[in-house]
Amino acid sequence: MSRVCNICGKGQASGNNVSHSNRKTRRTFKVNVQKVSYVEDGKEMNGYVCARCIRTLKKADAE
Repeated sequence: MSRVCNICGKGQASGNNVSHSNRKTRRTFKVNVQKVSYVEDGKEMNGYVCARCIRTLKKADAE
């Protein structure tokens, strides 16, 4: 499974692990994607969506 949001396209980012002695090694930050059903263009779809988009979808449904 590729960790990419189907709505916003957010994917993994990279950065540094920084130790106590300030040494830096590369690391990745993975996206919090979850399999949910959502409505896009009037059609119900299933797919992987990031936590921020799930939150936004819930706000849109509440209105």
